[in-house]
Amino acid sequence: MDDRGPTEAQSRQRFMLINFMRIAGVVMILAGVAVFNDALPLPDWAGILLLVLGMVETFVTPTLLARIWSTNEKR
Repeated sequence: MDDRGPTEAQSRQRFMLINFMRIAGVVMILAGVAVFNDALPLPDWAGILLLVLGMVETFVTPTLLARIWSTNEKR
């Protein structure tokens, strides 16, 4: 067995972090929608910012983390 690979505990932590990033991104998207529905008293630019950052955190960040932590040779 190769000793350079991640341990089971480290893999579990990485998996949990990736899923937490996705959930936090969805929460940010919902907060952005709430700004546009006047449920949160914030300016419209804050709603746009929440939407954009939430989408990046939901779709881009988990993919980048998985690619960085990949044990495959093709990065």
